[in-house]
Amino acid sequence: AQAPTQTPAAAEHRRPSVDWRIRFGFLALIWGFSFLLIKVGTEGYAPFQVTFGRLLFGTAVLAVAMAVKRERLPRGARTWGHLTVAALLLNALPFSLFAYAELTIPSTLAGICNATSPLWGMTLSLVALSEDRPTRVRVAGLGLGFLGVLTVLGAWQGFNGLDASGTAMALLASLSYPIGWIYVRRTLAGSDHSNLSLTGAQLLLATVQLAVVTPLFTSLPASFPVLPLLAIVALGALGTGLAMLVQYGIVAEVGPTTAQMVTYFIPVIATAAGVAILGESLTWSTPVGAAIVLAGAALTQVKPRTR
Repeated sequence: AQAPTQTPAAAEHRRPSVDWRIRFGFLALIWGFSFLLIKVGTEGYAPFQVTFGRLLFGTAVLAVAMAVKRERLPRGARTWGHLTVAALLLNALPFSLFAYAELTIPSTLAGICNATSPLWGMTLSLVALSEDRPTRVRVAGLGLGFLGVLTVLGAWQGFNGLDASGTAMALLASLSYPIGWIYVRRTLAGSDHSNLSLTGAQLLLATVQLAVVTPLFTSLPASFPVLPLLAIVALGALGTGLAMLVQYGIVAEVGPTTAQMVTYFIPVIATAAGVAILGESLTWSTPVGAAIVLAGAALTQVKPRTR
């Protein structure tokens, strides 16, 4: 449920006909519902098959967008090498981990685990990116955020009734995103290629990676249940392909800082969808812990004052 490669590009700035706030709400909605769609998809297909379908349909949407805008895939072996790593860290690996995690944990918990990405990102950037300096507010945000994670998981009860492996996979998926972003920032920032071109190539590479892995761990389905299949199509076409196009438009119009605030709405929508549509249970610790996680994540994004 995360964004594609964000690198500066010489993009054309045309004012879209739809206000960015409406597009922002649409983006939060489709990314929030992604966890429900993953859950429904895994009811009929293996996790790797869900991820492969998601990437395939997402790539198809970006391919159409590239054809319409007459964009070409990037050139250069070095660029493709970096994009291969980015595809693994930002798409193939986290998408697969979330799909496997939701075999044993509710979609609500997966959506909340996804909200820890800013916390992991802040932790890693303090080590990997010299321009990110720790401040008291940011450190407090990290502590508060991880306290929220422990609240969601019910640490005081000894994590009773919680599937450890599924939760660990969801948290690892959330950790994979900031690792990927730091890698992209170090290797592809300042690229002459457009964001659409880089993202199209990245999703294509992730699809190829899953096309290789999926047959090794799964067999062809004996049947093709319609509802899970439709969930996978929606997950790929809307939650991956279209979502990336919408996000880039918002970033170009209002900047990345405002655009990344969509992260804070995703767990709220994921929880509401899981409870209302899938009938997943909800204890007091889940929304309370999620609110603490989001508050901590927001504090980690506070920029230090410049003198």
